[in-house]
Order: sequence, then structure tokens, then C-alpha cells
Amino acid sequence: MHRFFLPADWLAEGTVTITGTLVHQLRHVLRLGTGDRITVLDNSGWEHEVELQKVGSSKVEGRVISKSLAVAEPGTKITLYQALLKGSNFEFVLQKCTEIGVAGFVPVICERCVAGEPDGKRLSRWRNIIIEAAEQSRRGKLPVLHNPISFTRACRSASGISLLPWEGEKTRSIGDVLRDYHQTEKIPKFSIFIGPEGGLSPHEVDIAQSCGIMPVSLGARILRAETAGLVTAAVTLYEFGEMNNSSAR
Repeated sequence: MHRFFLPADWLAEGTVTITGTLVHQLRHVLRLGTGDRITVLDNSGWEHEVELQKVGSSKVEGRVISKSLAVAEPGTKITLYQALLKGSNFEFVLQKCTEIGVAGFVPVICERCVAGEPDGKRLSRWRNIIIEAAEQSRRGKLPVLHNPISFTRACRSASGISLLPWEGEKTRSIGDVLRDYHQTEKIPKFSIFIGPEGGLSPHEVDIAQSCGIMPVSLGARILRAETAGLVTAAVTLYEFGEMNNSSAR
């Protein structure tokens, strides 16, 4: 069943009214008509099964058949502080990390960033990528996309368990750290910091550590900047039971 995130005020008293560009998609692209059903999400964690009643040229109306909590939304909350990346690499990070369950993204401006700061058009495109990935992966809430900030500000704003996968860390592995926290944290919150293609500068690593952010090793292999966040988030979600059926919420 097709899934769509809609503004919450489009749902009222058991009915749904859809306007705008989504009408064209429903009517002409998907060719849905009266009696067909879709799943509607209002970004609250709930999903609504809707039966279409009227499919017009400018408006689609439907009634809510059932309502349930989305089962694919992780309890473990991860915010990914990802350095800006060149080309489409940042978009790859947004798409894939949304699919696996990351709760928020903070674009970070680092000393060695090659990519420039995104304009409003690029940020809008990024939000659309997140929406499409969240719909595809059966998420119940949209990950939050924050405005770009400097690395220093990012470090100071981090909350929860803050980790910095870094090739310079030789003794403290991501697995050991997560297992230690798993013993004490019931519903953990993580901030994960990933540098740009050229890596973080020694000065930035010092800033991170001074803010209580813990460097960890991902092993002997050096991962690309667009891969490291995805791997770290996936390992974290797995360790906290979010990659199996018993963790469904």
C-alpha cells in the first residue's frame, strides 16, 4: 500500500483532504480511484489507512478506515552530525540513514569541507529525499533536517552519548563502547559525528574531545565519508536491538 506523509491538519474527524501536487501523483501517476486505499502519516508516529472516496482534478478526499502506531520507528534516537560532502554524497547519506532509522541530521561545516554551504533550493531537495526515503522504509516520523552549523557549534550542541568515529583511535572500538552503554541505557540517545572527505583536522578532534565527544574505532579499514555514518548508525541500532523483529515499536 502506498504511503504518504501529509500535514497533520489535512486529517480531521476521520477524514482526509489532499490538495497540491500529490493529487496529480495519486490520480495520474499511480492511477488510483474511488475505493482504493493508501496509508497516510501525520509525522506523529501514527499511520492511518485511508479509503479514497473522491478523486478530483484538484482535490482528493478519503475516510480513515483504521489507525495504528508505525512499527518501523526505532526507539533508539540517533542524530547524525555529518560534514558537508561534495556531489550527491550528502544526499546518499540522507537517503540511506533515513531508511535504517536515523532520527535527525545536522549538516556540519568543517575545516576540510570541499562542498559549499547549501542554499534554500538544495535544502528543499534534501527534505524531499528524506520524505521519500521515510515513506519507502515505513517510518512513522520524518527525521529532522537542521540548518548547517560550524563544527564547533555542532560539538557544543550535541546531547546524549556522543561518538566520533576516527581513524586515529586505536584502542577503543565502537563495539566495546556500545556494549558498555547497553548495560545502563534503556532508551539511549546518540550523537554521531562524521568528518568530510579529507577527514577532521587535529584541531577539530581536540575540540570534539573537549566537548565530551568520544573517539571510537570502526576497525582497520578506512571508510569513505559517506559510508562511515551509515555504518556507525547501523551498528548502533543493531546493538540496541533495533534490527530485529522483537524491537518493532
